[in-house]
Amino acid sequence: MSLKEKNETIKEKVRKAFSLSADSASHEEIRERLLDGGQLTGTNMCVLVCAMVIASVGLNMSSTAVIIGAMLISPIMGSILASAYGNVSADYPLFTNHMVGFGLQIAISVAAASIYFFLSPVKEPTAELIARTGPTFYDVLIAFFGGLAGIIGQTRIDKANTVIPG
Repeated sequence: MSLKEKNETIKEKVRKAFSLSADSASHEEIRERLLDGGQLTGTNMCVLVCAMVIASVGLNMSSTAVIIGAMLISPIMGSILASAYGNVSADYPLFTNHMVGFGLQIAISVAAASIYFFLSPVKEPTAELIARTGPTFYDVLIAFFGGLAGIIGQTRIDKANTVIPG
């Protein structure tokens, strides 16, 4: 085998290894996943309140692990993904519907956190709380690539753990 043939074989293997079309789910399945995740149900709203209280406790305790745990159980990413899907597919009634739901989730989250911090005996800001008030460029990079990994995970036939970073 010549050097040129070896290079072509290597290029083909790399191209195949990074192919996003090989294991892609159907458009209908992707749509259903994204829109189902954006549904506002009683269960999702209760889990959202629990996640907000957990995150608030984590901020009060200055515990990164607790804050991350709250992010993992929070259903708010479903509304974000459903809104994004409505936007990129130019389905503006769908986009508007999920943005209204997202706004409701934000209001519920702020209310739950406000009630918690009003009742909490800890009144001084902790290091974790202060760290969340001044995002850096690195925070933007983490959010961008986490979201990218999340949406790639949502479009796979086998939804692996990549939906978590979103």
